[in-house]
Amino acid sequence: MRTHRPLLMGRHGAVGSNHPMATQAGLDTLRGGGNAADAAIAVALALGVVEPMMSGLGGDGFYHAWVGGKAEVFNGTGPAAAAAKSEAFPAGIEIEGPRSVSVPGMLGGIGALHAAHGRLPWAKLCEPAIGLARGGYGLTVHGRNFAADNVKKLGADPRSAAVFVPGGKAPALGTIIVQENLARTLEIIAAEGAETFYRGRLAKALAASCAERGVAITEADLAAFHPEVQEPIAITYRGFEIRQTPPNSTGFTMLQILKIAERFDLAAMDEAARTHILVEAKKLAFLDRERFGADPRFGAIPLERLLSDAHADALAARISRDRAADMAQTAMAADTTYFCVVDGEGNAISGIQSLNSLYGSGVTAGETGVLLNNRMAYWHLAEGHANRLAPGKRVRHTMNAPMIFRNGELWAVLGTPGADNQVQVNSQVAVSLIDLGLDPQEALERPRWTSSQPHQGANWPHEGDGKLTIERDVGEETLAALTARGHQLTPVGHLEGPCSMQVIRVLDNGIKMAASDPRRDGWAGAF
Repeated sequence: MRTHRPLLMGRHGAVGSNHPMATQAGLDTLRGGGNAADAAIAVALALGVVEPMMSGLGGDGFYHAWVGGKAEVFNGTGPAAAAAKSEAFPAGIEIEGPRSVSVPGMLGGIGALHAAHGRLPWAKLCEPAIGLARGGYGLTVHGRNFAADNVKKLGADPRSAAVFVPGGKAPALGTIIVQENLARTLEIIAAEGAETFYRGRLAKALAASCAERGVAITEADLAAFHPEVQEPIAITYRGFEIRQTPPNSTGFTMLQILKIAERFDLAAMDEAARTHILVEAKKLAFLDRERFGADPRFGAIPLERLLSDAHADALAARISRDRAADMAQTAMAADTTYFCVVDGEGNAISGIQSLNSLYGSGVTAGETGVLLNNRMAYWHLAEGHANRLAPGKRVRHTMNAPMIFRNGELWAVLGTPGADNQVQVNSQVAVSLIDLGLDPQEALERPRWTSSQPHQGANWPHEGDGKLTIERDVGEETLAALTARGHQLTPVGHLEGPCSMQVIRVLDNGIKMAASDPRRDGWAGAF
């Protein structure tokens, strides 16, 4: 298979992220003596500057770590504010603006990662982001398009408008985007650590700015937040161990898709049959996501049963090989960024972070330069729903950050932004790597699909058109065979499908093969 980008290889380290300058920050950190955790922190902070529509200090993140032979997930997702009660939203939760903001957890997550595994000084890891914020970066084609699509949202906040859509329009391609206020905030974080954001002078500034703009987050809300360190969850798939981020992440949905799909000989199938099985497995797994995806601190989630062989057998038995099923959700697009790092010692980070929608709430917190999330849009308000809003509760996240192991050794790190599409595309790429034996660049450039069940959408209102969006490159024969099975297709052009994958494969000889998705601004590097 011909690919648009070369497969990059190196012995000493590899990085893949959704922006070339963030990838460079990670590579420079590895070359400067940092480990995978250090590089991941540099990448995470840099992405919040150069991809402000996707993630940043005002958002959340999960950081799945494999360092020194120890597996941990650093959960940097913040809860709803103390004032965020269901009865406060009689007309529903706003999808953007001041009332859509929850407590940001991203900085706490990477702060905890550094405390556990960092090798270089914290301040050193902040330097690339500070430089990019103060010196600026050139606006890419995708960045300009995102700004153009969000002029109205950003224009509702004067500080956001001044930085991202000055004069009420998207800047020209190549415009240097400078964020001086954010640079000063990052300098305070560099000097005082992540703690200042939650229980220091930045917390006071953030809370005051939130009060001024009608955001419910207070000093007490920030002070109450602490990241959680969790164990990853896992299944075996054809002799490989697939590890995932646990709830409140819905990474278990990817594990269910693969667990169901393992009951079928995917490698022996043609493209249409294989796609059909994976789509039907996805539909079934998403029904469980809707029933059980939530904050485990507020109710038990039966993961042992959901990931059991017996449950996978029962779900697989419901799949017809010849007919697509209509599986509407009873209720449940966002934007995120993913990155991965593997260092020369075999340590790895699979990281994902998000503001939720493009540019989050659209609200910048005063002179901090911090663009705030709109994660409140993911809540349900119905009585008895597992993901019902409650003060101090973390919303369920579509964000997930997988890793693959074989015989106890790291085999691959992979992931993508893309809200509901994430686990679907992660599953497809995992199948391409394991079942089809493709190299990472081939796997992520293969034609892909995404299924949308009615009422599936993560943001409120929970939209979903029942369509299967698929890249035409699969070929007319495959499209016709899927249509004959009852799938309602929305064909799209070459590389116009969803998500923006990054993959690093680790070979037995220590070579790291790094691949990046040409569908967005992502870039990979290795040395």
